[in-house]
Amino acid sequence: MALTAGIVGLPNVGKSTLFNAITQAGAESANYPFCTIDPNVGIVEVPDQRLYKLSDMYQPKKTIPTAFEFTDIAGIVKGASKGEGLGNQFLSHIRQVDAICHVVRCFQDENITHVSGQVDPISDIETINLELILADLDTVTKRMQRVEKMAKQKDKEAVAEFEVLSKLKEAFEEEKPARAVSFSEDEEKLVKGLHLLTSKPVLYVANVGEDELLDADANENVQKVKDFAAKDEAEVIVVSAKVESEIAELDGEEKEAFLEELGIAESGLDQLIKATYQLLGLGTYFTAGEQEVRAWTFQKGIKAPKAAGIIHSDFEKGFIRAETVSYDDLMEAGSEHTAKENGNVRLEGKEYIVKDGDVMHFRFNV
Repeated sequence: MALTAGIVGLPNVGKSTLFNAITQAGAESANYPFCTIDPNVGIVEVPDQRLYKLSDMYQPKKTIPTAFEFTDIAGIVKGASKGEGLGNQFLSHIRQVDAICHVVRCFQDENITHVSGQVDPISDIETINLELILADLDTVTKRMQRVEKMAKQKDKEAVAEFEVLSKLKEAFEEEKPARAVSFSEDEEKLVKGLHLLTSKPVLYVANVGEDELLDADANENVQKVKDFAAKDEAEVIVVSAKVESEIAELDGEEKEAFLEELGIAESGLDQLIKATYQLLGLGTYFTAGEQEVRAWTFQKGIKAPKAAGIIHSDFEKGFIRAETVSYDDLMEAGSEHTAKENGNVRLEGKEYIVKDGDVMHFRFNV
């Protein structure tokens, strides 16, 4: 899948530390703005216990998880929409991602400077949101200037587009993002073509100190972020980037022991990766056999032939049918053979919409 999530935030909020922990890609992290100038892209595995339970069942030679991309985007500052700092470059990088993970500083540390001199998560969020809105307002205003003449001549398409642009302009002038505006299905297509920054789905990442992780709700700044996110109908993931960077250096039993010592069931990064995967509208289907058990990422809503094409284009071209069983039914049956005897294994055709957790075997002929 080509979809990617961008990690954004003001300088020194813990973005690059978090990115390093997520991808272990080694993005430079330093205590000054703009240490990340070019966007860093890293591939991250999606944690999914279903894959390993399938592997226990099939005992394959290989077990392969699915993955997707995270992009670490350099810190945005006030005035970015007018080119302040490295604004234009940063905004163009955000334009290229499909969803936004907005990292917000909720920790106090006198050794790490804050660009505005104090920790104020809502001010930080509003600074970035406003820069994205101003950039979108500029896009919409320029487009309106081009469309207006045709709209005055009663060109149907131009009139429809001008109405959508006017609705967006009004929202931006009220400092509302495009995703907060309701559109009809036809209007939504027009909005999609504008590639607006504030149309992208967002989740907020509250970065707390390592000693605050177990009782993050006691952190006033975290609560402020949650209250703000609720108005935006967005999810909040609480992490300690410092702790996550320590966890990222461990593997297997060491990681489990460390999490147990901290009193945490699941790392913040695992939660973040899963939440971002959902935010991107992605799902996972599996293929399973003696040779390999593998997880495959797909865009929710696609039909079986397109899902087959993710493995190989020949699978899509010559698609006949998909032998399909849900993960839950397979686990309940205890084996593929029993699942077939129970009638849980179905033969699905070209119109079948793939579901998250499907275990599939594609039949094709080229």
